[in-house]
Amino acid sequence: MENSTVGKAPRHERKLFQPFLSYRMGPDAKHLDVLDGVRVLCILLVGWFHIWQQGWLTPHFEFMGETVSLDFLLRSGYLWVDGLLLLSGFLLYLPYTQAGSKLPSIGAFYKRRLIRILPSYLLCVVPMFILCCVRGDYYQTSDAVLDILSHLTFTHNLFYFSYLRSPLNGALWTLAVEMQFYLLFPFLARAFRKLPVLTYFAMAGAAFAFRYYASTRPDTSMYFNQLPAFLDVYANGFVAASMFAALRKRLGNEPDAKSRLLFTVMVILCGSVLMHIAQAQAYSPTSDAIRQGQMDRRFSLSVALACLMVCAAFSLPVMRFLLGNRVMHFLSLISFQFYIYHQMLAVKLKEWGFPPSDSTQPWIDGDFRWQLSYTLCCFVFALVLAALLTFLFERPIARALRSRTGAEK
Repeated sequence: MENSTVGKAPRHERKLFQPFLSYRMGPDAKHLDVLDGVRVLCILLVGWFHIWQQGWLTPHFEFMGETVSLDFLLRSGYLWVDGLLLLSGFLLYLPYTQAGSKLPSIGAFYKRRLIRILPSYLLCVVPMFILCCVRGDYYQTSDAVLDILSHLTFTHNLFYFSYLRSPLNGALWTLAVEMQFYLLFPFLARAFRKLPVLTYFAMAGAAFAFRYYASTRPDTSMYFNQLPAFLDVYANGFVAASMFAALRKRLGNEPDAKSRLLFTVMVILCGSVLMHIAQAQAYSPTSDAIRQGQMDRRFSLSVALACLMVCAAFSLPVMRFLLGNRVMHFLSLISFQFYIYHQMLAVKLKEWGFPPSDSTQPWIDGDFRWQLSYTLCCFVFALVLAALLTFLFERPIARALRSRTGAEK
C-alpha cells in the first residue's frame, strides 16, 4: 500500500521531489518549517537596521515607473525584536498545547534554557569585558563591577549604566528580557493551560499598565524595553500556539486546497498590516516619539505577526516553501550567533576603516560604492562568523552538556 502522505506519485518521482512534496502535507508539530523563515526575516531586519545605522545605505529601485524605497523598513527595523520574543513565547508554549500530556519538568526547562543560552553568552561577554578593562573603557571600578555582575545575572537592562552606557555588546539586552521571562514561564504556562482567559488578561493587562506608567515618565528610555512591557507579546505567543494546535487537530495532515488558499490570503493581509505598522513607526520625529510609538504599536504588531505565523503553517505549498526551505532552515540555525555579533562587528568594521574609502566619512558623504561594500561585508562576515560559532562551538557544547546533565534537547 502506498504512503498516503506523499500522494500517488511513482516511487522515483517521490524520491526526486521529496523536498517539495513535504510542503503538500500539514505542518509538523515538532518543527514548524515556516517559523524558520519568520525568525530569519525578523533577525535580518533587526541586523539590517543596526548595519544601516553605521553605513546609511538606503536601497531603492524602480518598479513600473515608480521609485520604491525600503527606507521605512530600515528605520523601523528595531520593531522586529518584538517578533523574536513573540516567536519565543509561541515555541515555549507549544508543548503545553497537547491535551492530556504530561507537563514538562520545571527543572528540566531551566536546564535546557541555560544550556542553550549561557555558553554562547559567556563566550561573548567575558572576553569583551576583559578587553574593555585592558583598554580602559571604564572610568570607575564601580562601573566595571556593576557592568559585569549585571550581565552575568542577566539584569543589565535594569541599570542605567549597564543598559545605556555599557561598552559591552548593546544587543544583549534582549537576552536579559528572555532570561527573566524564562524564570516566570513555567508558572505562566501552567496558569495559561488551566485558566487561559484569566491568565491572558492578567499578562496583557500588566503590559498595558506598565507601558502606560512608562509613558508618564519624563524619560522612557529605561522602561520601554523592560520585561513587563512585553508580557502581552508573550501572551499572544501562547494564544498563537494554542490556535495552531487546535487548527492542526481540526485540519489533519492534509488541509484541503480551499483552506490553504484562505490561509495564504490571510498571510498576505497580515503582511500588509505589518508593513503599515512599520511605515507608521518609521517616521517618528524624535527619540521619545520612537519609544512611545514602539509601546503603542507593540500589541497590534504582535497580534498581526502571530496571525501570520499560524496562517503560514497551513498556507499553500509555495508559501511554506518560501518560508521553510533549507536555506531558511540553515540561517535559522545560525541566527542566534548572528544576532549576538552582527552589531558589534558592524561597529568595528567602521572603526577599522574597512572597506577603505577615499572619503574620511563615506557614510555622510554618500559614497555609494563604499556603503554597498560595507553593508555586504557586514552581512557576509557576520553570517560566516555565526556559522563557525554555531557548528564549532554552540552545537558541540550543547550536545556535550546535554549528555553530561541528561537534559533533553
